[in-house]
Amino acid sequence: MQDWNPALYLRFANERTRPAAELLARVPLVEQPASSLHIVDLGCGPGNSTELLAARFVNSYENASLLGIDNSQAMLEAACKQLPQVRFEAGDIATWEPQAEEAAPDLIYANAALQWVGEHETLIPRLFSLLAPAGVLAIQMPDNRQQPSHRLMREVAQLPQFAPYIGDADKVRTEILPLGAYYDLLAAPECGAASVDVWHTIYQHPMNSAAAIVQWLSSTGLKPFVEGLPAQLQAQYLAEYESRIDAAYPLRADGRRLLAFPRLFIVAQRKS
Repeated sequence: MQDWNPALYLRFANERTRPAAELLARVPLVEQPASSLHIVDLGCGPGNSTELLAARFVNSYENASLLGIDNSQAMLEAACKQLPQVRFEAGDIATWEPQAEEAAPDLIYANAALQWVGEHETLIPRLFSLLAPAGVLAIQMPDNRQQPSHRLMREVAQLPQFAPYIGDADKVRTEILPLGAYYDLLAAPECGAASVDVWHTIYQHPMNSAAAIVQWLSSTGLKPFVEGLPAQLQAQYLAEYESRIDAAYPLRADGRRLLAFPRLFIVAQRKS
Protein backbone atom coordinates (compact mmCIF):
# COMPACT_ATOMS: atom_id res chain seq x y z
CA MET A 1 0.00 0.00 0.00
CA GLN A 2 1.24 3.50 -0.81
CA ASP A 3 2.25 5.89 1.97
CA TRP A 4 -0.37 7.81 3.93
CA ASN A 5 -1.31 11.45 3.45
CA PRO A 6 -1.15 13.22 6.84
CA ALA A 7 -2.81 16.43 5.59
CA LEU A 8 -5.78 14.54 4.16
CA TYR A 9 -6.02 12.42 7.31
CA LEU A 10 -6.10 15.49 9.54
CA ARG A 11 -8.91 17.25 7.67
CA PHE A 12 -11.23 15.51 10.11
CA ALA A 13 -8.84 15.69 13.07
CA ASN A 14 -11.52 16.49 15.66
CA GLU A 15 -13.65 13.51 14.69
CA ARG A 16 -10.63 11.20 14.58
CA THR A 17 -9.25 12.41 17.91
CA ARG A 18 -12.49 12.13 19.87
CA PRO A 19 -12.38 8.31 20.22
CA ALA A 20 -8.67 8.55 21.03
CA ALA A 21 -9.49 10.85 23.95
CA GLU A 22 -12.34 8.64 25.12
CA LEU A 23 -10.08 5.59 25.03
CA LEU A 24 -7.41 7.39 27.05
CA ALA A 25 -9.97 8.51 29.61
CA ARG A 26 -10.60 4.85 30.48
CA VAL A 27 -6.95 3.94 31.01
CA PRO A 28 -6.63 3.02 34.72
CA LEU A 29 -2.95 3.86 35.16
CA VAL A 30 -1.92 4.94 38.65
CA GLU A 31 -0.16 8.21 37.93
CA GLN A 32 2.50 8.75 40.58
CA PRO A 33 5.00 11.59 40.07
CA ALA A 34 7.81 9.60 41.66
CA SER A 35 7.51 6.63 39.32
CA SER A 36 8.81 6.22 35.80
CA LEU A 37 6.14 5.65 33.17
CA HIS A 38 6.99 4.14 29.80
CA ILE A 39 4.31 4.71 27.17
CA VAL A 40 4.14 3.50 23.57
CA ASP A 41 1.75 4.82 20.93
CA LEU A 42 1.50 2.04 18.34
CA GLY A 43 0.40 3.31 14.95
CA CYS A 44 0.82 6.90 16.08
CA GLY A 45 -0.02 8.40 12.68
CA PRO A 46 0.54 12.17 12.44
CA GLY A 47 0.67 12.51 16.22
CA ASN A 48 -2.90 13.55 17.06
CA SER A 49 -3.28 10.66 19.53
CA THR A 50 0.33 11.00 20.72
CA GLU A 51 -0.40 14.60 21.64
CA LEU A 52 -3.10 13.41 24.05
CA LEU A 53 -0.65 11.00 25.67
CA ALA A 54 1.97 13.73 25.97
CA ALA A 55 -0.51 16.08 27.63
CA ARG A 56 -1.53 13.48 30.20
CA PHE A 57 1.84 11.98 31.01
CA VAL A 58 4.96 13.64 29.57
CA ASN A 59 3.85 17.17 30.35
CA SER A 60 2.85 16.18 33.88
CA TYR A 61 5.50 13.75 35.09
CA GLU A 62 9.23 14.28 34.89
CA ASN A 63 10.04 10.60 34.60
CA ALA A 64 7.55 9.69 31.87
CA SER A 65 8.81 8.64 28.44
CA LEU A 66 6.72 8.44 25.30
CA LEU A 67 7.53 6.60 22.06
CA GLY A 68 5.48 6.79 18.86
CA ILE A 69 5.71 3.93 16.36
CA ASP A 70 4.43 3.96 12.78
CA ASN A 71 5.32 2.31 9.47
CA SER A 72 4.59 5.46 7.43
CA GLN A 73 7.48 7.85 6.89
CA ALA A 74 5.08 10.65 5.96
CA MET A 75 3.10 10.19 9.15
CA LEU A 76 6.27 10.08 11.26
CA GLU A 77 7.54 13.30 9.69
CA ALA A 78 4.23 15.03 10.48
CA ALA A 79 4.29 13.70 14.05
CA CYS A 80 7.89 14.85 14.64
CA LYS A 81 7.00 18.32 13.40
CA GLN A 82 3.95 18.46 15.65
CA LEU A 83 5.69 17.02 18.75
CA PRO A 84 9.45 17.62 18.59
CA GLN A 85 9.80 16.71 22.27
CA VAL A 86 8.58 13.12 21.65
CA ARG A 87 10.64 10.23 20.27
CA PHE A 88 9.24 8.62 17.12
CA GLU A 89 10.51 5.51 15.34
CA ALA A 90 9.59 3.49 12.27
CA GLY A 91 8.24 0.07 13.11
CA ASP A 92 5.83 -2.68 12.12
CA ILE A 93 3.08 -3.33 14.67
CA ALA A 94 2.96 -7.01 13.68
CA THR A 95 6.51 -7.58 14.96
CA TRP A 96 7.20 -4.62 17.25
CA GLU A 97 8.61 -5.16 20.73
CA PRO A 98 10.68 -2.99 23.08
CA GLN A 99 14.43 -2.92 22.56
CA ALA A 100 16.42 -5.10 24.95
CA GLU A 101 17.72 -2.08 26.86
CA GLU A 102 14.27 -0.49 27.21
CA ALA A 103 11.92 -0.97 30.13
CA ALA A 104 8.68 -2.83 29.56
CA PRO A 105 5.85 -0.41 28.67
CA ASP A 106 3.37 0.65 31.33
CA LEU A 107 0.94 1.56 28.57
CA ILE A 108 0.65 0.29 25.00
CA TYR A 109 -1.89 2.49 23.29
CA ALA A 110 -3.15 1.74 19.76
CA ASN A 111 -5.77 4.09 18.37
CA ALA A 112 -7.29 3.21 14.96
CA ALA A 113 -4.25 1.17 13.94
CA LEU A 114 -4.68 -2.54 14.62
CA GLN A 115 -7.48 -2.94 12.06
CA TRP A 116 -4.70 -2.79 9.44
CA VAL A 117 -2.82 -5.70 11.04
CA GLY A 118 -3.85 -9.34 10.74
CA GLU A 119 -3.81 -12.39 13.03
CA HIS A 120 -5.36 -10.73 16.06
CA GLU A 121 -5.68 -14.10 17.80
CA THR A 122 -1.91 -14.01 18.35
CA LEU A 123 -1.22 -10.26 18.02
CA ILE A 124 -3.37 -9.12 20.95
CA PRO A 125 -2.01 -11.62 23.54
CA ARG A 126 1.55 -10.90 22.32
CA LEU A 127 1.19 -7.17 22.82
CA PHE A 128 -0.37 -7.73 26.23
CA SER A 129 2.56 -9.95 27.25
CA LEU A 130 5.01 -7.10 26.56
CA LEU A 131 3.55 -4.92 29.33
CA ALA A 132 5.13 -4.29 32.70
CA PRO A 133 3.26 -5.60 35.77
CA ALA A 134 0.02 -3.60 36.18
CA GLY A 135 0.56 -2.25 32.65
CA VAL A 136 -2.35 -1.43 30.36
CA LEU A 137 -3.16 -2.31 26.76
CA ALA A 138 -5.60 0.23 25.29
CA ILE A 139 -7.01 -0.31 21.78
CA GLN A 140 -9.58 1.42 19.60
CA MET A 141 -10.51 0.12 16.16
CA PRO A 142 -13.14 1.12 13.61
CA ASP A 143 -15.78 -1.61 13.42
CA ASN A 144 -17.53 -0.31 10.33
CA ARG A 145 -16.87 -3.03 7.76
CA GLN A 146 -20.59 -3.81 7.51
CA GLN A 147 -21.71 -0.18 7.39
CA PRO A 148 -22.99 1.17 4.04
CA SER A 149 -19.83 3.28 3.74
CA HIS A 150 -17.65 0.17 3.62
CA ARG A 151 -20.04 -2.30 2.00
CA LEU A 152 -20.32 0.10 -0.92
CA MET A 153 -16.54 0.23 -1.31
CA ARG A 154 -16.54 -3.50 -1.90
CA GLU A 155 -19.60 -3.41 -4.16
CA VAL A 156 -18.03 -0.82 -6.45
CA ALA A 157 -14.72 -2.70 -6.39
CA GLN A 158 -16.49 -5.76 -7.81
CA LEU A 159 -17.71 -3.92 -10.91
CA PRO A 160 -16.03 -5.34 -14.05
CA GLN A 161 -13.99 -2.22 -14.86
CA PHE A 162 -12.40 -2.16 -11.38
CA ALA A 163 -12.21 -5.81 -10.28
CA PRO A 164 -9.14 -6.76 -12.36
CA TYR A 165 -7.08 -4.09 -10.57
CA ILE A 166 -8.47 -4.52 -7.05
CA GLY A 167 -8.89 -8.29 -6.85
CA ASP A 168 -10.81 -9.85 -3.96
CA ALA A 169 -12.46 -6.85 -2.31
CA ASP A 170 -13.24 -8.84 0.83
CA LYS A 171 -9.52 -9.17 1.52
CA VAL A 172 -8.58 -5.51 1.13
CA ARG A 173 -8.83 -4.85 4.87
CA THR A 174 -8.48 -7.20 7.83
CA GLU A 175 -11.81 -8.17 9.35
CA ILE A 176 -11.56 -7.63 13.09
CA LEU A 177 -12.88 -10.17 15.58
CA PRO A 178 -16.21 -9.96 17.41
CA LEU A 179 -16.06 -7.97 20.64
CA GLY A 180 -16.48 -11.09 22.80
CA ALA A 181 -13.51 -12.76 21.13
CA TYR A 182 -11.20 -9.98 22.29
CA TYR A 183 -12.56 -10.32 25.79
CA ASP A 184 -11.90 -14.06 25.74
CA LEU A 185 -8.34 -13.61 24.44
CA LEU A 186 -7.41 -11.27 27.27
CA ALA A 187 -9.55 -12.76 30.05
CA ALA A 188 -8.06 -16.23 29.55
CA PRO A 189 -6.16 -17.28 32.72
CA GLU A 190 -2.87 -17.67 30.87
CA CYS A 191 -2.92 -13.99 29.87
CA GLY A 192 -2.62 -12.75 33.44
CA ALA A 193 -5.14 -9.93 33.16
CA ALA A 194 -6.39 -8.23 36.29
CA SER A 195 -9.24 -6.59 34.36
CA VAL A 196 -10.62 -6.51 30.83
CA ASP A 197 -13.02 -3.82 29.63
CA VAL A 198 -14.54 -4.01 26.12
CA TRP A 199 -17.23 -1.82 24.60
CA HIS A 200 -18.73 -0.46 21.38
CA THR A 201 -19.56 3.14 20.59
CA ILE A 202 -21.42 4.20 17.44
CA TYR A 203 -20.54 7.79 16.63
CA GLN A 204 -22.94 9.79 14.48
CA HIS A 205 -20.92 12.35 12.55
CA PRO A 206 -22.87 15.15 10.80
CA MET A 207 -21.32 15.57 7.34
CA ASN A 208 -21.98 18.43 4.96
CA SER A 209 -22.50 16.25 1.88
CA ALA A 210 -21.96 12.87 0.28
CA ALA A 211 -18.72 14.30 -1.10
CA ALA A 212 -17.57 15.08 2.45
CA ILE A 213 -18.13 11.45 3.45
CA VAL A 214 -16.02 10.34 0.49
CA GLN A 215 -13.31 12.84 1.46
CA TRP A 216 -13.29 11.52 5.04
CA LEU A 217 -12.82 7.94 3.84
CA SER A 218 -10.33 8.77 1.08
CA SER A 219 -7.47 8.94 3.58
CA THR A 220 -8.31 5.61 5.24
CA GLY A 221 -10.79 2.95 4.14
CA LEU A 222 -10.97 3.96 0.47
CA LYS A 223 -7.21 4.24 0.07
CA PRO A 224 -6.37 0.59 -0.72
CA PHE A 225 -9.27 0.34 -3.18
CA VAL A 226 -8.38 3.43 -5.19
CA GLU A 227 -4.60 3.66 -5.18
CA GLY A 228 -4.00 0.67 -7.46
CA LEU A 229 -6.33 1.95 -10.19
CA PRO A 230 -5.17 3.94 -13.24
CA ALA A 231 -5.91 7.67 -12.83
CA GLN A 232 -8.97 7.63 -15.10
CA LEU A 233 -10.46 4.66 -13.27
CA GLN A 234 -9.77 6.28 -9.92
CA ALA A 235 -12.05 9.16 -10.90
CA GLN A 236 -14.70 6.73 -12.16
CA TYR A 237 -14.52 4.64 -9.00
CA LEU A 238 -14.91 7.70 -6.75
CA ALA A 239 -17.79 9.08 -8.82
CA GLU A 240 -19.66 5.77 -8.67
CA TYR A 241 -18.94 5.40 -4.97
CA GLU A 242 -20.11 8.93 -4.19
CA SER A 243 -23.34 8.33 -6.10
CA ARG A 244 -24.07 5.29 -3.97
CA ILE A 245 -23.10 7.12 -0.78
CA ASP A 246 -25.54 9.89 -1.74
CA ALA A 247 -28.34 7.32 -1.89
CA ALA A 248 -27.29 5.47 1.29
CA TYR A 249 -27.04 8.52 3.58
CA PRO A 250 -30.20 10.65 3.26
CA LEU A 251 -30.44 14.34 4.00
CA ARG A 252 -31.33 15.21 7.59
CA ALA A 253 -33.43 18.17 8.76
CA ASP A 254 -30.47 20.56 8.51
CA GLY A 255 -29.42 19.44 5.03
CA ARG A 256 -26.48 17.38 6.29
CA ARG A 257 -25.86 13.61 6.36
CA LEU A 258 -25.27 11.45 9.44
CA LEU A 259 -22.32 9.09 9.07
CA ALA A 260 -22.66 6.23 11.54
CA PHE A 261 -19.18 5.13 12.63
CA PRO A 262 -18.99 2.15 15.03
CA ARG A 263 -15.78 1.72 16.99
CA LEU A 264 -14.59 -1.09 19.25
CA PHE A 265 -12.65 -0.31 22.45
CA ILE A 266 -10.48 -2.56 24.63
CA VAL A 267 -8.73 -1.66 27.87
CA ALA A 268 -6.97 -4.51 29.67
CA GLN A 269 -4.65 -4.32 32.67
CA ARG A 270 -2.07 -6.88 33.74
CA LYS A 271 -1.83 -8.14 37.28
CA SER A 272 0.69 -6.41 39.51
